[in-house]
Amino acid sequence: MDVSDLRKRILRALDDARKEAAARRINVDRASASYDQFLSTIAVPLFRQAATVLKAQGVPFTAETPAASVRLVSDHASQEFIELELDAGAPQPQVLGRSSAVRGGHGPVVEERPVAPGKSIDELTEEDVSQFLVAEIRRLVTRS
Repeated sequence: MDVSDLRKRILRALDDARKEAAARRINVDRASASYDQFLSTIAVPLFRQAATVLKAQGVPFTAETPAASVRLVSDHASQEFIELELDAGAPQPQVLGRSSAVRGGHGPVVEERPVAPGKSIDELTEEDVSQFLVAEIRRLVTRS
């Protein structure tokens, strides 16, 4: 192969990589802005409402808002929680739900899944979050 041909291919690959990285940064920045809006208008209010309902039913949980996430934590075991966070590392940024439960004296069992697979952050609704939250609350309060 001619050195000049190889050089052109390498330069083109480097240029393509730079363009892809720039596009990815723009996509992640947009997703971060959408996620911040999602947290403040949908997720945090629902998690606070859930904490209130659970406490009223004698199942004490507290809603917390650590940086760039929201978390519902058991007042009895801090290793038992449900949280949402932005998964910017996915090919398409998405809201990732994580729950942690302690079973039978073992360490916590952590499960992660998208809150609404296939939906962009802008498309997420209160219904999507409440479905995720109710399913995970059920898993946390059910002792095996």
